[in-house]
Amino acid sequence: MAMTMTQKILAAHAGLEKVEAGELILVNLDRVLGNDITSPVAIREFDKLGFDNVYDKDRVTMVMDHFAPNKDIKAAIQCKMCRDFCNEKNVTHFYDVGQMGVEHALLPEKGLVVSGDVVIGADSHTCTYGALGAFSTGVGSTDMACGMAIGKAWFKVPSAIKFVLKGKLNKHITGKDVILHIIGMIGVDGALYRSMEFTGEGVAELSVTDRLTICNMAIEAGAKNGIFEVDDQTLAYIAEHSDREPVVYKADDDAEYDQVIEIDLSTIRSTVAFPHLPENARVVEELEEEVKIDQVVIGSCTNGFYENIKEAAEIIKGHKVAKGVRAIIIPATQEIYMRAMKEGLLADFIEAGCAVSTPTCGPCLGGHMGILAPGERAVATTNRNFVGRMGDPTSEVYLASPAVAAASAILGRIASPEEIDK
Repeated sequence: MAMTMTQKILAAHAGLEKVEAGELILVNLDRVLGNDITSPVAIREFDKLGFDNVYDKDRVTMVMDHFAPNKDIKAAIQCKMCRDFCNEKNVTHFYDVGQMGVEHALLPEKGLVVSGDVVIGADSHTCTYGALGAFSTGVGSTDMACGMAIGKAWFKVPSAIKFVLKGKLNKHITGKDVILHIIGMIGVDGALYRSMEFTGEGVAELSVTDRLTICNMAIEAGAKNGIFEVDDQTLAYIAEHSDREPVVYKADDDAEYDQVIEIDLSTIRSTVAFPHLPENARVVEELEEEVKIDQVVIGSCTNGFYENIKEAAEIIKGHKVAKGVRAIIIPATQEIYMRAMKEGLLADFIEAGCAVSTPTCGPCLGGHMGILAPGERAVATTNRNFVGRMGDPTSEVYLASPAVAAASAILGRIASPEEIDK
């Protein structure tokens, strides 16, 4: 029977010749991931199950990023619990303040995920790694505990939607605009428990950063995972970051899909998701009302990559952040921070009136480093804009690309980068 990319990866890791959508299978894991919020729950379950050691000290990863650097005593206790567990179990890949980054940017950078892997993480945006041709998905902390203990997880094999990409992106248009456009088309449940598989000649026009952004937000369409067909760009990225050998899976030509959707990248324009769902996508140039803002956040596991930071800096350089607007820049990893510093990008931000932070998830989940007061509005390059996501329940979050966020910071309202170019 013909299989999709995702189905082939799952079949191989289950030791089966073929799998079908809806089938329940037990799969061997290449990596198990947790952060400072989800890992403590998993550690308690791990102890309840009576396990002494993790299944493989090199394949378990914990990243202290959500409330780190610690925002309060509770956050400090959670991080200490993770730190003590990883020290006791000799976990190789434990990343704390000074070495850490936002987890879904850090793992690709460290070469911990390659094509053909199966990765679970106790964080819904673990689906990011599909950009590298891996099957990766978010799970609960109990599943993480079992994964750490035995290196296996149960899955129901997902069906798939095939996205055929064609055309080229226009100036200032990025993967964030693409995925907001798609979610606007299909809705937040449009890919419910399906695999979003991306193929077509247009894939070559997307950078690895664009693909990481798109797969990161597959969960915002309800998907089990997002995954890109592996090409030369993928392999070059992996060769640069990892010493592991990728395994490339390609969907069969006659693989069965629930739906096939064609996307012409050249038609996509700067897009913003209005409160309070990622599906509320609107083209910036078509907005009829002026939306004034109080805060801009550029960073997160969705858009804190170097390419994102650089694009925002190029737009902001030589300008000033609008009066009354707080602009917060958060490079997603220490390496990205260092590169941006060496190239003068951080100075450009600071001279414009921005605040630059050490890597952290911070404001994305309403944790710290940028909480919104009642009635405030933020343009953010993050991935969710649910009610109260970034602070008070009456505050509003508008999801956008780094280019739109940077332009908005300068003009004090939601704006397209073309307005700054003029």
